[in-house]
Amino acid sequence: MAAGEAAATAATPIRLVLVDDHRMFRTGVRAELDEVAGAAVEVVGEADDAPRAVAVILATRPQVVLLDVHLPGGGGIEVLKQCLARAPEVRFLALSVSDAAEDVIGVIRAGARGYVTKSITGTELVDAVRRVADGDAVFSPRLAGFVLDAFSGSAAPVDEELDRLTAREREVLRLIARGYAYKEIARELVISVKTVESHVSSVLRKLQLSNRHELSRWATARRLV
Repeated sequence: MAAGEAAATAATPIRLVLVDDHRMFRTGVRAELDEVAGAAVEVVGEADDAPRAVAVILATRPQVVLLDVHLPGGGGIEVLKQCLARAPEVRFLALSVSDAAEDVIGVIRAGARGYVTKSITGTELVDAVRRVADGDAVFSPRLAGFVLDAFSGSAAPVDEELDRLTAREREVLRLIARGYAYKEIARELVISVKTVESHVSSVLRKLQLSNRHELSRWATARRLV
């Protein structure tokens, strides 16, 4: 490669799509990327739920997707499955508040190239994006053990039903299973009763259950209580 071609290649920004259901968090990540990486990383799209994420990723074909694990409309694993089937060249880096083994193992098995938590610094995030764009696998230190266990066959199987639920839906589910009334859940999570009812309806629909008693049995069987 000629020197001029090498310089042009080095100057080409990494094209990135940012997927997270919290607008303020996306704004913060954009600011960090801009401050640390400057023109080296270009955010070419954003999405706040699974269907929008799939549409944006397939339309823009970025090099890297920063993907939250728990999303409205299907979750990060659903995004991975749909996108990698049609755009296998896109690389995914999970960026989540969760450090649960089931979340880490689930997205890696679905095809993500790495998993880092939201406690990561801006400099570390930019380095992770660059490494994933180059084809490396990247993990926050304490999460690497989960991946090693998974591929050595010693990890617990991923619960695909549980993975359909968002982080907040899981919280509501656990409180329902513990016998909390809707008003008590609302106080505990600092949300309205109407929002609690909405979450419960969503959980029932996703798990194909009929009432809160069935929810309690479902959660107890999985030792979520």
